[in-house]
Amino acid sequence: LQNEPIVTVKQGKLQGATDTLYDGTTYYSFKGIPYAQPPVGQLRFRAPLPPQSWKDMLRKATEYGSICMQTGSVFQGSENCLFLNVFTKSLHCRTPVMVYIHGGSYISGSGNEFGPKFLVKQDVVLVTLNYRLEVLGFLSVGTPKVPGNAGMKDQVAALKWIKENIAKFGGDPDNVTIFGESAGACSVTHHILSPMTRGLFHKVIAQSGTSVHDWAIGEGSKSRAFRVGKYLGRDTNNTTELLEFLRSLPAANLTNLTIATSTDDEMYRGISARFLPVVEKKFYNVEAFLNEYPLDTLQSKIIRKVPLILGYNSAEAILAIQGRLGNLDIYNNNPSYDVPREIAEKLTQEKMNDMGKRIRKFYIGDREYTKDDYKVIVTMLSDLYVVYNTHRFAYLYSKYNSPIYMYRFSFDTDL
Repeated sequence: LQNEPIVTVKQGKLQGATDTLYDGTTYYSFKGIPYAQPPVGQLRFRAPLPPQSWKDMLRKATEYGSICMQTGSVFQGSENCLFLNVFTKSLHCRTPVMVYIHGGSYISGSGNEFGPKFLVKQDVVLVTLNYRLEVLGFLSVGTPKVPGNAGMKDQVAALKWIKENIAKFGGDPDNVTIFGESAGACSVTHHILSPMTRGLFHKVIAQSGTSVHDWAIGEGSKSRAFRVGKYLGRDTNNTTELLEFLRSLPAANLTNLTIATSTDDEMYRGISARFLPVVEKKFYNVEAFLNEYPLDTLQSKIIRKVPLILGYNSAEAILAIQGRLGNLDIYNNNPSYDVPREIAEKLTQEKMNDMGKRIRKFYIGDREYTKDDYKVIVTMLSDLYVVYNTHRFAYLYSKYNSPIYMYRFSFDTDL
């Protein structure tokens, strides 16, 4: 075993590190590998470009690269964030590869958070990655240079890098499983349907998310982009002027804008994720990540046939219960907010209110919600946000594909 393992990828030599698993077995880690050029300056909001080489130097890959710009309790990360990490027990095998795509509502998270020690023990090569988030990753103005989906195209660029280089780390480029949770699960099921990712993976695991959720596909993206400009100080209807202004700002200014640019309806309908993958307009010589709605692709019989595991947790919406209980009066007075966006877009306000009341009646009968109904509300919101469309995706996918496996995780601990 090498204490400082060196691997030669297409771009140059990488020096990794050794670490130990819980049972004392040694494994190699290669962190902070650039899989694309930094998406800064005029490359902001655009599809990623291939990474530059470092042929004349040995690049250290012993520390995680910066996470993508985001706002948690504080601003964190950098715009130069398109890095991936590889963990492997052997550099000379042909081991199955698992590629993890993190969740976080396309607003937060990073590949650095997902530790390798459990999966590497199972004799797989694990890859984790970062991709651009929120405005920086999902601004769409409907032009050839900024059609949207930059963050998804980051993921594609990472998968291409993996296809090209993973054999040098002991991974099998012909046995790649992509898996993710929440927005990561939406992402991996988008990849099944995208024309850009053909041949880049072979199996999929989607945990608590699919591409047909309301919060997996964006609507009204161009008007949202102009609301970003207005909120940040440039009220314009000119796309060129908007992009020039947004490219002139510090990257930190382009985070934490989901709530600030939400419509009144969006403040209370669904999960607060608005900068999302979109159906792109068709432009000459521009490869689209998505060129039609996932639901239409799923029903077309021409989707890729890859083995799929998908499922959800029994109380998905426990994360949302405090926000709901804090606004009970609003939801009791406006039952239409419990109608999914996909349906709400097709109904009058009167019909939406009627449907909202029918939804409420299904769960608690002819009365209003109270704080004592929190368990029922968690069940209702779980169905609304995750469960129903997971079953729907599974049903539609299984009509033309196999094998498909579905799970429901419902283990309650003392916590």
